[in-house]
Amino acid sequence: MPDKPKSSRKGARDLSVRVKTAKGRRTSSTRWLQRQLNDPYVIAAQREGFRSRAAYKLQELDDRYHFLNLDARVIDLGAAPGGWTQIAVERVGANGRVVAVDVNEMEPVTGADCLQLDVFAPDAVEQLRDRLGSGANLVLSDMAAPSTGHKSTDHLRIIGLCEAALEVAIEVLIPGGTFVAKVLQGGTEQQLLTLLKHNFDIVRHAKPEASRKDSAEMYVVAIGFKGRSNNSQDE
Repeated sequence: MPDKPKSSRKGARDLSVRVKTAKGRRTSSTRWLQRQLNDPYVIAAQREGFRSRAAYKLQELDDRYHFLNLDARVIDLGAAPGGWTQIAVERVGANGRVVAVDVNEMEPVTGADCLQLDVFAPDAVEQLRDRLGSGANLVLSDMAAPSTGHKSTDHLRIIGLCEAALEVAIEVLIPGGTFVAKVLQGGTEQQLLTLLKHNFDIVRHAKPEASRKDSAEMYVVAIGFKGRSNNSQDE
């Protein structure tokens, strides 16, 4: 288990990496690069062999809600570059199963079944069931669309991806299963929140410490899937 990066930045002024604006590079790109080079989670991920700083977000969420159990069957949506997949494989153990899914091709992760797939494809659920072999205990989604810089548009895109992930979860989860997905600060849209509460016993919002302070991202954690029969409309 890798140690959590220390949040203290004491002495950071002396140790931080300064990036000069190169010819042809935008100022915003320079700021992004400098932030990356000085981000303690980025540094820790490189040191500890994780593919992205996002690995620490999943670590924190699991430490709080305990959904990555030994021998669990997990679907990781929006998995590339593989940080969440690495944590999932580590925590479910050798007898667990992790299917990592992304619309883009990703480098294989040892211990995981990596699948290039668009979750909006008509046969997406069927392909996931075939790969998993049986129902899932957990569906993870760190899917995100490229930012437009327009808050309302970005929010709608994230909610749309969360809704797509939830549709997959309802089809593949076993009763008692868990769904974890990225949303934006302010929570979920009321319609989506109602659907989550209808299908799960407990619904919580959480923002891991590993999420950047200036980021609007947070996560919805839905625990205790009630089963597909519960998804029918009440009369």
